[in-house]
Amino acid sequence: MTFAEVVLMPWILGLGWLISAVVLGLALAQRPWQALLADVALQHRWLAALVAVLLLWQLRAQAVDWLTLHLVFTALLTLVFKAPLALLICLAVNLAMVLLGRVAWPLLGVNVLISGVVPALVMVVAWRLVDRWLPDNLPVFVFICGFFGTALATLASGLAAVAIVGLGASDPQAWFLAGEYARFLPLLMPSEAFISGMLLSVLVVYHPEWVATFNSQRYIDTK
Repeated sequence: MTFAEVVLMPWILGLGWLISAVVLGLALAQRPWQALLADVALQHRWLAALVAVLLLWQLRAQAVDWLTLHLVFTALLTLVFKAPLALLICLAVNLAMVLLGRVAWPLLGVNVLISGVVPALVMVVAWRLVDRWLPDNLPVFVFICGFFGTALATLASGLAAVAIVGLGASDPQAWFLAGEYARFLPLLMPSEAFISGMLLSVLVVYHPEWVATFNSQRYIDTK
């Protein structure tokens, strides 16, 4: 769920820009570009993921002009590339949507917050819990992170969008419409969880070295 037209008050737009800028600044502080420059294969995978997500974002459900429903894939990107590179993909895709005229530019900060920061943080927490507290078991990693974690990240992203509308909508009908859209979250959650979980399953089986959060020595080699 992301915004396409400005129906939010200036202060909530500014707050979205501020939070997104702070989180992206923390991500850039880890210098993720160093890994990209050092690994040509990683560059190809990262760029391919960026293009694929940009194309998939064009498949959107939109009953009102200012709010759209679509798959996000930030949770899967976080598992595959880790949060800094995943957030850079999200930023690039949101910038592309602005340049294509699909989204108003003042919404960039809010949309990065909803589609990038929130699901990435949820997935990082889920991954850390699995990594530290749960058994070194391949199905545990795939199902908790790939399926359950993605569903939870999608729910958090949708609820964040509804909360933003509730806090700072300039249109009196916006809150009602956002509440109606929230009813579609139970449909988005399993669809994104299923697609992300299946893609993660394929990657950890055939190309485990492509998944940055997956340790094949822990989950496969020692079994």
